[in-house]
Amino acid sequence: MHYAVEPTGMPEDATVPYSIDKARSTCMVRAFATGLLASFGHNPTISVPDLEGDILLNPKAIEQSSLLLTIHAAAMMVTGDMSEKDSREINRRMQEEVLNSNSFPDIFFESSRATVSKTSEGQYWLALNGEFTLRGVKRNQSIPAWVSLADDTLRAAGEFTILMSDYDIPPVSAIGGAVKLKDELKISFSISARKKA
Repeated sequence: MHYAVEPTGMPEDATVPYSIDKARSTCMVRAFATGLLASFGHNPTISVPDLEGDILLNPKAIEQSSLLLTIHAAAMMVTGDMSEKDSREINRRMQEEVLNSNSFPDIFFESSRATVSKTSEGQYWLALNGEFTLRGVKRNQSIPAWVSLADDTLRAAGEFTILMSDYDIPPVSAIGGAVKLKDELKISFSISARKKA
């Protein structure tokens, strides 16, 4: 599912549409281990290689801009220094037990409003507020981001935290219990978007 959202009451000609360039965008999820391997810094990092989205930018009122971001869950992959066997187990459990990607193939964030501070020409600090949907569960989420505009390119970078328990994800362990994950996940992103022709 991939569509653009126009905030209510915003004239269509006031917005400039952008499309996220996934080849120039990165997103990573950091989980934090407890248990036996925690003392060795064995904190799994999950790459998010397949994301897409649309931005409707109102250059004269940035706070009225909107974002719809879609992450394809099945493409997410645990990375890091581990054996091929452990990597297979952790990725299988992530897909089946954490993401349940067969039933919920996509993760969404849809903004509904924003708080904006201009830091310099073409540079903004935003707090995007909206709904984050994971495993079919929707929660209100605020996402802070630094945004820069130059020519036909929009760039945004930031980090936010979610709790797995908020999305009905049970406690996670792997490798015979040697890795147990804390409830908190940190999601960081660096997004590049191009103005649509």
